Amino acid sequence: MVNVTLDEAGGSVAVVKLQTEMWELNIRAPVDDLVRLRAIRDADWDARRSLPIGTCAGAQVFWATSEGRPVILVGRDDETWDIAVTIPVAAVDEIARLAGGHG
Repeated sequence: MVNVTLDEAGGSVAVVKLQTEMWELNIRAPVDDLVRLRAIRDADWDARRSLPIGTCAGAQVFWATSEGRPVILVGRDDETWDIAVTIPVAAVDEIARLAGGHG
């Protein structure tokens, strides 16, 4: 289970907090870009498609699916990342839903 919160305190830029008991990941991105996560199922890593949305720890964030599961890749690009986290598709759907309800 991944808890999802969206804080839009910075206006058009939001902070997405993904959190479990063991880890936390904070991603900053324009709200309009987060809505694009509705297309996560089309961002097939095997076809080398990803969605470049947001930053984390000063690095770019890329979103893709691998074997039907969403993967967040943090790093210079979507092929040589420094951090990769697999999360449930429901968590990505929740981010897109929360972002779509703002603005």
